[in-house]
Amino acid sequence: MRSFHVLLSLLAAYSTAAIHETSIITGSSSSNGASFFRTTRQNLLVCRSSCSSSITTMKRLTTADIMLELRGGASKARGKRKGGKTATLHSTSKKTATGKKKVGAAKKAEEDKSAISDTMQKYKSILPLTRVYITLIGVVTLLGLLLGEELTQTLLALDPIRTIYGLEMWRPFTAACFLGPPSIGWLMSAYYLFEYGSSLERAYGTAQHLIFLLGQVLLLSIFSVLFGQPFFANSVITAMLHVLSRSMPNQKVKWLIFTVPYWTLPLGLMASDVLQAGSAAAALPHVLGILSGHFYFFHKFVWPKIGGEDWLSAPDFLVQRFDPNARKSSKEALSNALKGRKRGKGRKLGSA
Repeated sequence: MRSFHVLLSLLAAYSTAAIHETSIITGSSSSNGASFFRTTRQNLLVCRSSCSSSITTMKRLTTADIMLELRGGASKARGKRKGGKTATLHSTSKKTATGKKKVGAAKKAEEDKSAISDTMQKYKSILPLTRVYITLIGVVTLLGLLLGEELTQTLLALDPIRTIYGLEMWRPFTAACFLGPPSIGWLMSAYYLFEYGSSLERAYGTAQHLIFLLGQVLLLSIFSVLFGQPFFANSVITAMLHVLSRSMPNQKVKWLIFTVPYWTLPLGLMASDVLQAGSAAAALPHVLGILSGHFYFFHKFVWPKIGGEDWLSAPDFLVQRFDPNARKSSKEALSNALKGRKRGKGRKLGSA
């Protein structure tokens, strides 16, 4: 408002001067002429002093300050008194000019927090052994990216000489957890591992699933050494699928756009990898997985039925540790785990 007062003072000075000039020109000879002249002279002296102070004040003001004052905006002095911050249309602050949080920023923060919490809840809802296996695959994949292809082959691949004589006992486990660099195939394999691993663990229990995984690592380590395979994570996934498919071989399931018997799924997975790779060598990991999975299935479910001993059952301490409340038989649990995959014939509308 200072600039507005300055303008008013200037207008008053100019108005008084104009009246004085008019009185001199007209040559007023009235009795009040002398007193009017003295009053005008005093006003001129007052206006002169106020004009000089106003001009000094205007010199201190910039053009931008005068425009902001006339428009009613915030000046720099006011901004400094309030902490030197002013609100603009392009402000990136998460607070408004009054200091309150923006509604959009708060909503976005809540959405990010809810997305992270939902992801963590889904991760924790995965069955324990399958969750550990998926986590190990993620860790080994990250190590492969950091080390590079050459160091990955040197440090993580299955090497029987270094495993036995160098006591590098981690190699069979890293070979069972490495699916290659991230790609579409990697995502599909990780999904198959989650799907079939969860079904197998839910069907037979965590303790028995641990025996299955340890047996697959041992068998596939031997097969991989014989056939020169440095990694066999895909073979473990095929073995899981083979054991599930042999439990209910004639059940109809959806695969891609086809409805096929369950026992053909391992063969379909092998065929899809061969077509993607364009080489028959891509079938070898799946063949090894089918062989190792069938070895487990025969000695666990077929051999005891014909009088043999079930030497692949989980020890009691593992059952008490991981499955203390397991009461259902493995066949009933498997039926419940795969219940969602069954498809009935349906009924016609209006039928009883």
